[in-house]
Amino acid sequence: MSNTKKILTQPLRIFIVAMLIGLLMKILGWPMASQVMFVSFTTIGLLYGLRFWKKPIKQFKDYNKLILVLFWVINGVLSILDVQHTIFIHLVIAISFVLWFVLEGAGYLIHGNQHTKNSTLQLLWNIAMVFGTLAIIAGSLMKILNWEYALSLLVLGIVVVCAYVFRDTFAVEGLKNEDTNGEELQA
Repeated sequence: MSNTKKILTQPLRIFIVAMLIGLLMKILGWPMASQVMFVSFTTIGLLYGLRFWKKPIKQFKDYNKLILVLFWVINGVLSILDVQHTIFIHLVIAISFVLWFVLEGAGYLIHGNQHTKNSTLQLLWNIAMVFGTLAIIAGSLMKILNWEYALSLLVLGIVVVCAYVFRDTFAVEGLKNEDTNGEELQA
């Protein structure tokens, strides 16, 4: 497999971070949270659709990822608009996620490709991502239970995940050359 240059990577990352910030705004009860999330979801769907359209060679797994992303976006938009009975959308998301995991997810998640060198810095980033994800989950649950420090933990988790998403943007040149974990491989 050759690692070809992905288009629209940075704009997609920016709007994923904007969506996470909108989620945080919604949890904190700040105004304009729904609008930020709506614009983010819509833009992610449009950008990923454009990215897919510009891809020269499309395989089944690429169509599956398109379905996964677009139905995730549709589900997000419909949730913001308080549309009920989205079980079909959830079912399509679940099936396409299982297909993605079977086709390439396990290798993608454990970084089993030959293009990846697991340096100490990359290991620390991966550990930070795990702790950031756990902090978001724990902070959300603590917020539901109205426990102390829930918002601090939630904000910390979202900041860590946002930093992980942007790690390639602000990384040192040496890390950019050896780390392709944030990139997808294309045949």
